[in-house]
Amino acid sequence: MSRLPLIGVTSCTKQIGDHAYHISGDKYVRAVAVAAGGLPLILPSMGPLVDPSEILASLDGLLFTGSPSNVEPYHYSGPASASGTAHDPARDSTTLPLIRDAVAAGVPVLGICRGFQELNVALGGSLHQRVHETGTFMDHREPDNEPVEVQYAPSHPMHIQPGGLLESFGLPAEIAVNSIHGQGIERLAPPLRVEATAPDGLIEAVSLQGGAFVLGVQWHPEWQVTDNPHYLAIFQAFGDACRKRARQRDADASKNA
Repeated sequence: MSRLPLIGVTSCTKQIGDHAYHISGDKYVRAVAVAAGGLPLILPSMGPLVDPSEILASLDGLLFTGSPSNVEPYHYSGPASASGTAHDPARDSTTLPLIRDAVAAGVPVLGICRGFQELNVALGGSLHQRVHETGTFMDHREPDNEPVEVQYAPSHPMHIQPGGLLESFGLPAEIAVNSIHGQGIERLAPPLRVEATAPDGLIEAVSLQGGAFVLGVQWHPEWQVTDNPHYLAIFQAFGDACRKRARQRDADASKNA
């Protein structure tokens, strides 16, 4: 039997009491293990202390997770954030270079929510910092006074563009997705193509034009992933891409042994 693909899962930094921690949500690591069929490895957000090329040399795929924090706007020449906006500079300094190197190296990438936004910023795009204040889009934030099951319930339909990755996974032209974000894509990064849009036209999914598996989604398919066939199809396709890379890495290692 072939080995499980080793899939890096990004982390956020968080102060708990007197100490700093690197943490990643349980729903992400479980989705990697159960839905993608991979072995999740939580990556610390240590910025330049760890060379991205050293990380990528050991991995078969990367999952860039969601987070309560937002990418600092200077990374895309945006205006200063509103007061009280949560940021995580250590994560930015880790994920943005890692995305660029992963894309260049052909490592499979799946970005979710913040990870979707990181993908766009890393490759040259920009963000709306407060989608609900643009006057163009609806409010995509979750109802924060409701239980988590309501927050992550389907919120709006999403139109899938023909000829892209999502269609190739067997997803229909329209699916219902959850909506738990305040920021969104403003200017699409040049290497990316639009995979799906919300009814108001906001970009909900992107992929890399040509090359390896690179997919970013604004919603949260990791949520109860095994109960939703559309969400599950995304993670299964990601897992297949990671297994393909694992086989290639193992074959290359055997040749060089």
